[in-house]
Amino acid sequence: MNLGGTIKSLRQKAGKSQKDFAVECEITATYLSQIETNQKEPNLSKLRIIANALKIPLPILFFLSLTSEDIKPEKAKAYEILGPSVKSLINEFFTTTE
Repeated sequence: MNLGGTIKSLRQKAGKSQKDFAVECEITATYLSQIETNQKEPNLSKLRIIANALKIPLPILFFLSLTSEDIKPEKAKAYEILGPSVKSLINEFFTTTE
């Protein structure tokens, strides 16, 4: 799971600087940087705040963060085929640029 990379990507798509987004999420820019580089894992309550700031439901944030390593081997082929399309569709509905 690449939660940090997904948060960073969605933040950038929304046109928010790391510093401003950190203030909006009530965390330090240093902590946000550590989250975005997967050095730190925020707790669930902090993830809810981050998801709300990104204007995206928390389960969607988790889904967009999935990588092939998160998928059971017997489902890997289906994920490989469907995953990119589903993620693209979700991005259409839930991500915005400001």
